[in-house]
Amino acid sequence: MPAEPIQLADTPASSSRAMALAVLLACQRNDRGLDELIEQKTAALPDPRDRALVMELAYGVLRRQETIDWRLGALLGKPLFRLPMIVQMLLRLGTYQLLYLDRIPARAAVDETVTLAKSSGKHLGRDWSGLINGVLRNLIRLPEPPLPDAAAHPAEALSVRYAVPLWLCRRWIERLGAEQAEAACRASSTIPGVTLRVNRRRVDREALLERWRQEGIPAHPTSVSPSGATLDKGQPVTSLPGFLTGDFYVEDEAAQLIPPLLDARPGQVVFDACAAPGGKTTHLVELMDNRGHIVAMDRQQERLKLLQENCRRLGASVVQPVLGDARTPIAALKQAASPGAFDRILLDAPCSGVGVLRRHPDAKWKKHTGMFERHRQLQRDLLTGVSAVLRPGGVLVYSTCSTEWEETEAVVGWFCEAHPEWTRESVAPWLPPAALPFVTVRGALSTMGNDCGMDGFYAARLRKKT
Repeated sequence: MPAEPIQLADTPASSSRAMALAVLLACQRNDRGLDELIEQKTAALPDPRDRALVMELAYGVLRRQETIDWRLGALLGKPLFRLPMIVQMLLRLGTYQLLYLDRIPARAAVDETVTLAKSSGKHLGRDWSGLINGVLRNLIRLPEPPLPDAAAHPAEALSVRYAVPLWLCRRWIERLGAEQAEAACRASSTIPGVTLRVNRRRVDREALLERWRQEGIPAHPTSVSPSGATLDKGQPVTSLPGFLTGDFYVEDEAAQLIPPLLDARPGQVVFDACAAPGGKTTHLVELMDNRGHIVAMDRQQERLKLLQENCRRLGASVVQPVLGDARTPIAALKQAASPGAFDRILLDAPCSGVGVLRRHPDAKWKKHTGMFERHRQLQRDLLTGVSAVLRPGGVLVYSTCSTEWEETEAVVGWFCEAHPEWTRESVAPWLPPAALPFVTVRGALSTMGNDCGMDGFYAARLRKKT
């Protein structure tokens, strides 16, 4: 069930549902993010409640799609995937409202979905409203079927219960065992809150929380990160007191644990190799008291512009943005710092993003097993490239928002074997006490399947021998 009840606007709800349908169909056709698609489709809506409904429907359908499809499969005479995509999404939209949105009357959910189906008839070449009406009314009328038996079909049971793709459930059971696999599924299916990192160069965390309390904005400190705060109720972060003055940055609690692992000191020279949009970069600035030099590299100019905007807002004046490819960084770095002069390097590598699926439910249905090998090769190339510009005795932190073996231990293990002049160090000394349970036997950080409401992150600390 949603954390907050939906408040329907006075304008026709069908317009919001039509926009939600358009967003869901667009997600199938291109790789643009769900937030971007919703922003595009709802830009002209005058009532924020209409936009909230579009967001609830689009995110909800994609977050619960595996469960929804299972329920529909028991009511259809043919596999769901054989129906036209518009019909599939209409059925999912109606089912999500019936199963998860108590504030929307069942009759309204069915009638509005049927109306949308009729309006799509010309495009489809036939009227599918009768099938949709019958399926949704049967969903209301018939008893809920029992979940797959966990003993006989453990992966299917997890997939239906937590709406996680079946292939990923099988993978986690094989790798982690049933208990830890369920914890990972549970963590990846929760609805994330809005978590912020307080810019402690500007304001104390308690002082910011107290200011918000006085203005009627309830929030609380994060339980693991000493820098974090979580809003008790979602709202646009740009409207929060302190946003324009750079008092905070929107960032998951697990991500906040990564920069301190570098132990970057004021006055040092630091290379953030895949830096945009700048969350970890600006955290490093805070840890270094805005003294020293940070070279922040990214391959995309637009993303570097976003990093520069965040640096300006948070008062980070020691950051030099550099356009370049971290696989071959030396040429781009010549304009910023002497290769081999870096004291610290952060490589927050591109990855599958399996650790942040709860924030990007649209991505769940675009992932596949082949992506891990592709990312692993890229991560090897990145790690090899950036390692060449660290000084002897310097420290490199490799991190990903994936906790899958191919992108984490396999990459770090391969690198250390291929480069005996490097050694691993435990991350434990640079973590807050509450994070120590997430230190692995190899001394890395892994928040996979945590019950603290954090994303799944991995980080390892490497030192270049003198």
